Amino acid sequence: MSTLEVKVWRGGEEGEFQRFEVPRLESQTVLDVVTHIQRHLDPTLSYRFACRVGMCGSCAMVVNGRARWTCRTHVADVTDGDSLEIAPLKNLPVIKDLVTDMRDFFDKWAAAQGQFHPTTTRKDDFARVEPESPERQQVDAGIECIGCGVCYSSCDVVSWNPEYLGPAAMNRAWTLLNDVRDGANEERLAAVAGDAGCHACHTHMTCTERCPKQISPTAAIAGLKRAALKAALKGKL
Repeated sequence: MSTLEVKVWRGGEEGEFQRFEVPRLESQTVLDVVTHIQRHLDPTLSYRFACRVGMCGSCAMVVNGRARWTCRTHVADVTDGDSLEIAPLKNLPVIKDLVTDMRDFFDKWAAAQGQFHPTTTRKDDFARVEPESPERQQVDAGIECIGCGVCYSSCDVVSWNPEYLGPAAMNRAWTLLNDVRDGANEERLAAVAGDAGCHACHTHMTCTERCPKQISPTAAIAGLKRAALKAALKGKL
């Protein structure tokens, strides 16, 4: 049986890589590798996972330098020979080993006014949104984000400017901006139009290239830039 030479990040921000030798198996995922290490080689290894089928996003890590879902990444697709390097997501504080603190990520989601603000009450009839309307199609393009943090970890602007809201937060803001049922668009545009918002994006498109859900945060951010400009010209910003 062939083996993999695996380097895994251990410790916190000031940690280092530790080497493990793991059996190489058919149809093996990167999450399978991490699980083998934790169950058979070092039970102190810390990492996150839940669904194992690409629905929760909690198993996202940096594999050979690129942020990915480890549950849907096959070793055969990412190995350079028989070596593998696994690290925690970038641009987030490391709690221990492969576990990062996601608070900054979700705090920025909230700062971008990523909460739905209804304009009706439960006593009103159900809102009806035409599936073919331009607004609904814009929402559909970005609504499947599950908050895994892959785009945030991959974003160069976040690396340069820790205050930058990041692709996921602004993708969420864009979906809500196009939700005809929402009533907080002026506040939302004000939140994403500042120095740490949509205009800070350099359009490198790394977030779009790396998104496991094939969402384009770059397109959402471009939409926010246009909407912010229109609001400014109308004196609403």
